Amino acid sequence: MIKGLYAAASAMLAGLTRQKLIAHNLANVDTPGFRQVLTSLDDFVDTSVNTIPGVTFGSESQRYLGQLGLGTDTIPEVTDFSQGAMLQTGYPLDAAIQGNGFFHIRTPNGDRYTRDGRFQRDTAGNLVTPEGFAVLDNNGQPIVIPEGTVSIDQRGIISVNGRPRAQLGLAAFTDVNTELVRDSDAGDAFIAAGGPTAAVSGTVEQGFIENSNVNAAQMMTQMVTVNRAYEAAQRMVQTQDELLGKAIASIGNL
Repeated sequence: MIKGLYAAASAMLAGLTRQKLIAHNLANVDTPGFRQVLTSLDDFVDTSVNTIPGVTFGSESQRYLGQLGLGTDTIPEVTDFSQGAMLQTGYPLDAAIQGNGFFHIRTPNGDRYTRDGRFQRDTAGNLVTPEGFAVLDNNGQPIVIPEGTVSIDQRGIISVNGRPRAQLGLAAFTDVNTELVRDSDAGDAFIAAGGPTAAVSGTVEQGFIENSNVNAAQMMTQMVTVNRAYEAAQRMVQTQDELLGKAIASIGNL
């Protein structure tokens, strides 16, 4: 009975975790470059079940029946790095990467990598992110661009009035799920354990931004499913609690 209570309670806790992630994804459905966070459920703990017909525990006569699950748990979060839809803005400093790769930026806490290409020029002529972080070139240096007509080719080369001024620093990684860690303090940017480990095969598209890869309809469906599972687990906890109370009352009357 206690095992049943624990199992139902673990399902409620797992449901809360999944709801939190779904809400986070939905809140960022319109955040350019955002990468949704995914998780799923797994068995919490299994225990062996044996039968001991007429003998004491530890006897060789006991028969193994199988494994009994003691609840559910969420597996570690995984970031979905699949491509988001491209949105044309026409703004000359907007840039999106079609294919693999990240823009290299610098924050007060160190270098980061992002797919959000909503760049702008500050009062000093520096190319920066919406948060004010410096956008770096292919040599890891901040990009400074003068006033003028800006063009960005598919290699990320920035020209002003037809004259090349800098090249956007692009980086790629062999295994993004193990090499990158999300840094929520820097927009939707990522921390790399080391330097880039793969060649960039993506191209830069000027006047575009990449939308988040969150499927809002899919997230809403998951939210309904998780809500129903949570309510079912909640009812099970209540049932187990009532049965436990009755059992304690019955023993007290013996």
